[in-house]
Amino acid sequence: MKSFSQFPTPNKKNIDFILTDIDDTLTHSGRLPADVFVAMERLKKSDIRTIPITGRPAGWCDHIARMWPVDGLVGENGAFYFFYDTKQKKMIRRYFKSRSERLRDQKKLDTLKEEILRNVPGSDVSADQAYREADLAIDFCEDVVPPLSTEDIDRICSIIEEEGAT
Repeated sequence: MKSFSQFPTPNKKNIDFILTDIDDTLTHSGRLPADVFVAMERLKKSDIRTIPITGRPAGWCDHIARMWPVDGLVGENGAFYFFYDTKQKKMIRRYFKSRSERLRDQKKLDTLKEEILRNVPGSDVSADQAYREADLAIDFCEDVVPPLSTEDIDRICSIIEEEGAT
């Protein structure tokens, strides 16, 4: 992997967008360092649009779109795009699926959640599940103690796949 400093200077002028992950890309040990925030502000002032793409929930994404110097973000692994219109002071939300499709999917996800929790002892829903709109996050190592074994994680994946989810 090469450093960005090795990227040809004339080509840097052609950059209009930066798409980036958040966890362990912008963050370090789960925190957003001040210098990363400052760098995003500098990019915005230079008219380079920064768009994080994350698996994190809608609640987090709403906050990030409002408070970070970004030009929108994709959340819950592609389920939506949020953009905060600073002129209108309004959040713009665009979803991959319609509201009725999301409600139907939520019922399926609730059933899937119950099956996983019933069949994989020690598993739990993610602490941020309450802030999700379109997906199910099963915690196997962030807050559950002890972290689940590889076999348990494989079992969770099998249940998900058996139900037709990804």
